[in-house]
Amino acid sequence: MFTEIKSTKMQQEQCELRSFGSEIGGLTRSDGSATFNQGDTTVLVAVYGPGDVRQNKEIIDKATVEVVFKPKTGLPGVYEKSQERLIQNSCAAAILSALHPRTSILIVVQVIKDSGSLLSCCINAACLALMDAGVPMKYLICSITSALDKEGTVILDPTDKQCKVG
Repeated sequence: MFTEIKSTKMQQEQCELRSFGSEIGGLTRSDGSATFNQGDTTVLVAVYGPGDVRQNKEIIDKATVEVVFKPKTGLPGVYEKSQERLIQNSCAAAILSALHPRTSILIVVQVIKDSGSLLSCCINAACLALMDAGVPMKYLICSITSALDKEGTVILDPTDKQCKVG
């Protein structure tokens, strides 16, 4: 009886998302900004642009979308650069960049706290910040993280602890 209740509770925890919230427009010097938190994971994103672009990064027929990913501590490494690229690809696909040729849209992602599902929080915060900046988009983007544990069970929104165990 006890193990049955325990396994039911574990299944329920694996299929539930942690609580999430957001705040838009917290930064005053950016064109748009958003803070997104999911559980204890918190990310702050600022958007600058469309604005002037450096000549070596200029694209004639559309806007250049750049992402800068800043970890909580230290300098960005290979892992952070791959996160940066995934965020950039997700946002660039959604932005109507042809409406702003020869300009730059800069998205700066700052990790405040990471307790799992960081990439999803970054993508969700970036979308909110782009909306706050008034950047025209084809569609809104959102993200959720899922993982498989050793038994093959799908875990939605895994925490850092669940990712390290599984």
